Amino acid sequence: APHTRAALLIDQGLPDQHIVLAQSSLQKSGYDLVIEPMPVGENHKNLDTVCATYERLLSGQLERHSPVIAMGGGIVGDTAGFIAATYLRGVPFIQCPTTLLAMVDASVGGKVGVNLPQGKNLVGSFYQPSLVIIDTDTLSTLPDRQMRCGLAECIKHGIIRDAELFTWTENHVDKILSRNRDILVELILRNVQIKASVVIADEKELGQRAHLNFGHTFAHAIEAAEKFDSPSSCHHGEAVALGMVAATRLSVVIGRCDPNILPRLTSLLARAGLPIQSPHLPPTKQLLELMRVDKKVAGGQLRLVLPTNLGQVDLVDAVDEQHIVDAWDGLRP
Repeated sequence: APHTRAALLIDQGLPDQHIVLAQSSLQKSGYDLVIEPMPVGENHKNLDTVCATYERLLSGQLERHSPVIAMGGGIVGDTAGFIAATYLRGVPFIQCPTTLLAMVDASVGGKVGVNLPQGKNLVGSFYQPSLVIIDTDTLSTLPDRQMRCGLAECIKHGIIRDAELFTWTENHVDKILSRNRDILVELILRNVQIKASVVIADEKELGQRAHLNFGHTFAHAIEAAEKFDSPSSCHHGEAVALGMVAATRLSVVIGRCDPNILPRLTSLLARAGLPIQSPHLPPTKQLLELMRVDKKVAGGQLRLVLPTNLGQVDLVDAVDEQHIVDAWDGLRP
């Protein structure tokens, strides 16, 4: 509808050039905008931020047909999506991811939510966006560390579903990191197709969608132990890289995985500038306790996604705790 309202929820770290372009194109299309800068960081992805934003939407008189547009990384997308899903029982939601991580992962699939002090994403919903707009030009201003973090999820997709994509990523990692535009378009397209196909087959995570959690049960424990945002803490993609190494090593040790996968994975992660070990890991006992709080625990049993071969993973329930301890210890130099 012409001259309707919209909320543009913007990642505070986003360069002005991207914001100005989005703002002017929406205003030219007849939208009155409520523009709300969203604080960046896992420690702001919480119900306090959600409540403060509800207040802004109410004072801006946003109605049930007014879209909420998320522009930024995955934290903004997750938080804005939860706001869109719950404000007035649900308003239209548009994702404009500006980081590689958000483009290939967080913006596709309709999982929205926020953190509690006890762990990541413990309050949330399944809420599909009406539209996802990916402009690869926003990657030109993305810091290198954020670019590498996005690549962790791309590597994950290759391991869980597409051996050929994994090999393609091995062959093109240097061009990806140097932001070759054609290579980036192919990378994003192939990864979005994998993520979307898994989500379409199992939107509410009753079965195979859990494969997307490869490396994440370990990763979320690292992030929760570090309280998300101490200056030395891992970024999400870095935690996922460590988690994938731990899960793969565990799978090799218990005889479920082709042993050649581990050196290929660690080599590609290292070339991508991602960690394969960390001297700063919290105590293993604390990490094990945090793994048990994770949403993927079923009947008190830890469920782990373990690779069997390139492009294939299994959900495994009863893993001997000592093997999990060894997997954690294998991440320490």
